[in-house]
Amino acid sequence: MNVAKDKKTILIVDDAPENIDLLSGLLKAEYRLKVALNGEKALKVAAKNCPDLILLDVLMPGMDGYEVCRRLKVEPATAKIPIIFVTGKDADKTKEKEFGAVGTITKPVDPVALKALILSCT
Repeated sequence: MNVAKDKKTILIVDDAPENIDLLSGLLKAEYRLKVALNGEKALKVAAKNCPDLILLDVLMPGMDGYEVCRRLKVEPATAKIPIIFVTGKDADKTKEKEFGAVGTITKPVDPVALKALILSCT
């Protein structure tokens, strides 16, 4: 049996490569990872790969995470993918509910809290 096929896929979306590296380092042993450095790329990767979960940075140039989330939630192919917002500012739980995200993680990321939230969503 191929263990890699049994792994769930997480799409990490962040405009800062160092944040992607950090999240990838925490998750690569347990999940297959896809990455996107901006909102447009995130939409394409999500539509093509249909990940099991998306970790989505809120503050990005161009299209922010809220807009990415909104667009994913109106497309039938991606509407049911759980999305966790990742933000450097205080978590705004009203935005989480307003846009249909399942949770929010604040940077700097607490690895234990992140993994617990991911497990509760996948």
